[in-house]
Amino acid sequence: MALLNVASVIAIYLIASTYAFLTLLPANTPKASISPLTLSLLFFNNLNIFIALCEIVLGVHILTIKEDYKQLYAKYAADGKGNEWPACVKFLTMPVPITQLFSGKYIWSKMWSTYSLYDPSYQNHESFGFFIDFGNGLSTIPPSILMNLAMVLDTTKYSTVLLSPLFVGCVGLAMYWQVMYGTIIYVLSFMFNRRYEGKSTLEVGLFVGISNSLWFFFPIAGIYACVCILRDGSMSVFQ
Repeated sequence: MALLNVASVIAIYLIASTYAFLTLLPANTPKASISPLTLSLLFFNNLNIFIALCEIVLGVHILTIKEDYKQLYAKYAADGKGNEWPACVKFLTMPVPITQLFSGKYIWSKMWSTYSLYDPSYQNHESFGFFIDFGNGLSTIPPSILMNLAMVLDTTKYSTVLLSPLFVGCVGLAMYWQVMYGTIIYVLSFMFNRRYEGKSTLEVGLFVGISNSLWFFFPIAGIYACVCILRDGSMSVFQ
């Protein structure tokens, strides 16, 4: 019997990855002095890394996602059944055997076939939603890791240009703007194409609204931090 499910794997990953980066703080840093900005961006960047890996799965296993979506649609949404929410709960509570923890095809591709019940563009490789997320998956992991390192390391001890305020500020600014702009355009596309029709306001708000809003509000904090880095010529905004 699997000891983990999808929701618990995500929660454990977020806690473990955030803690791992916090261990890189200078030894004399009081834990109580870690700023809310640092904690919030560490959380978001680690979440973004996880979703980016899933977005790569989206591109690599799109044909599997298409086939799984057809089965889910017939079971939960055909003929106006309106049972998308139980499909979401089933995915989040789906057992994850240790041997398949990193299986993009059999575990994490189901994230997209399930989400496609709300937005079918994610099982269509010709759509904007597919390409903006696949593109984000390929491009935002290195900048997310860079920002995490810049927040927790004493960058004054490193002479590498990769941890310089100029480089970190510019790369971070570009990444946070990229993911926020992509989210804005995606939500506008979702509304313009009336993909919310036939679904309750509550479930659209929870499964589409809240999940996507994370890539709007946290990037605003990230953009603020990067502007401060470029203005100050240091990482003092995180202190």
